[in-house]
Amino acid sequence: MSTADGRALDPGTAREWLEVALSEARAGLAEGGIPIGAAMFTREGELLGSGRNRRVQDGDASTHAETAAFRAAGRRRGYRDTVMVTTLSPCWYCSGLVRQFGIGAVVMGEARNFSGGHEWLAALGVEVVDLDDDGCVELLGSFVADHPELWWEDIGE
Repeated sequence: MSTADGRALDPGTAREWLEVALSEARAGLAEGGIPIGAAMFTREGELLGSGRNRRVQDGDASTHAETAAFRAAGRRRGYRDTVMVTTLSPCWYCSGLVRQFGIGAVVMGEARNFSGGHEWLAALGVEVVDLDDDGCVELLGSFVADHPELWWEDIGE
């Protein structure tokens, strides 16, 4: 799928960008948090910001990986030329952030452990790339198996 301007993301580049988000996810796990990471890039490849889910570390339910990356990216006049890269399908809260600010594309590591609002975003014209990365699946899948109560709290169940 490509965006309104016709530029489709290169899957190889998307996988390189995913490594930044995965690094954030691993750091979050090492801190005792939920291993979800995100990063924001321009389509040209400039890293604008990255972050990780910090609900546990900060005691703040709103600190999802995507919101942390978005905040780290700083203020911009527009976001259509940006790409949100996340290790997991974005939840409805984070999908709303993508929609609200007009982020042009989302790259996600996987949607097997959790499937959020990525199909809704795609229907609205956001380019969505699901890399279905086994490393992302294993990282979160192991966490969910080991910490189900924390995981269900995180997704609001």
